[in-house]
Amino acid sequence: MPSILIYILVMAVVTYLIRMLPLTLIRKEIKNKTIRSFLYYVPYVTLAVMTFPAIIHATGSVLSGAIAFAVALGLALYGLGLFPVAIGSCVVVLICELIQMFIK
Repeated sequence: MPSILIYILVMAVVTYLIRMLPLTLIRKEIKNKTIRSFLYYVPYVTLAVMTFPAIIHATGSVLSGAIAFAVALGLALYGLGLFPVAIGSCVVVLICELIQMFIK
């Protein structure tokens, strides 16, 4: 039990340092365009990296998840909103899973 508390304490300290150090060490405005661009896209990349595996593995098979992702990406690029994209992805997963069920 005490080792779990040590793990939690280490995680808390690391998380605190990651959030606190940039605030204390960087006091001036960042003027470098490359660094500013990098920092601008970090939240989007982080969200994508965390979300993509969940999308692929959320269904019964990786293939149906990948197909649904491709359809969702296409619908979103076509300009549809969140609800139609979500419904379209769900319908594609349902169809793929039904096809896989009848093939087996």
